[in-house]
Amino acid sequence: MLPAARPWPTRPARVVWLGRRSYEPMHALQKALVDQRRGGQGEDLVLLLEHEPVVTLGRSAKHEHVLLTREQLAVRGVDLVETGRGGDVTYHGPGQLVGYPIFNLKPDRCDVRRYVASLANFMALMAGRFGVEAGTVDGMIGVWADATTPDRWAGAPWADDLAKVGAIGVRLSRWVSMHGFALNLHTDIDAFQLIVPCGIREYGVASLTALATKLEPSVTVPSVAEVALSANVELARALDIEFDVVDDLSAFQDERALAAELGLRLGE
Repeated sequence: MLPAARPWPTRPARVVWLGRRSYEPMHALQKALVDQRRGGQGEDLVLLLEHEPVVTLGRSAKHEHVLLTREQLAVRGVDLVETGRGGDVTYHGPGQLVGYPIFNLKPDRCDVRRYVASLANFMALMAGRFGVEAGTVDGMIGVWADATTPDRWAGAPWADDLAKVGAIGVRLSRWVSMHGFALNLHTDIDAFQLIVPCGIREYGVASLTALATKLEPSVTVPSVAEVALSANVELARALDIEFDVVDDLSAFQDERALAAELGLRLGE
């Protein structure tokens, strides 16, 4: 597990589950929510969702880390999108829990490293549900486990088979956050062969389901929706927020209806 940090003052937030969504409309939604939050309106939000297959490029992405052309990706049903988040190249797809906190970090949370650490802490807590002990690695963003002994984490120097289970890429605009984390629950790991994940060639990627199955072959695999809708304790603890339930907005498939439910009007 990650070392405990002194909590930030707890603040209210709304946490919503959006279901399975294409990337670009959700990227546009994030930007609209950030603009609203920067203007002093709206509320702190955490958007939880599962994406259709997509390769995203961060601000420091190297195009050679995408191993297929845009056309070749399209044939496989995978979108390619450039974003404003930090980091290199990553993959999102079914079986992955993605979270986008839209937080105004002012006045008392203006610490980028600590904010990123809180996202890592959430993913480490969620890994614990699967019996997997995960942690961070110096010099490499994200959350990692030892694929050889998933129930033990003593740090990267002692890992026999270091594998990434969760990615982090954020952007701050006047201390309002967007983008966030992606946790591999039962993601198809073969999809990561389309890219060099986060520019790291020497270590692999793993799903929590695969690691948990190694520990207990008969483990029951929950859906991404089940995990997201029951993540109250871990979200509240890691992000120092308070809320009653994760609101299920997955039925709002119309983008305008969803925007309205979140207090926005897109396209006006």
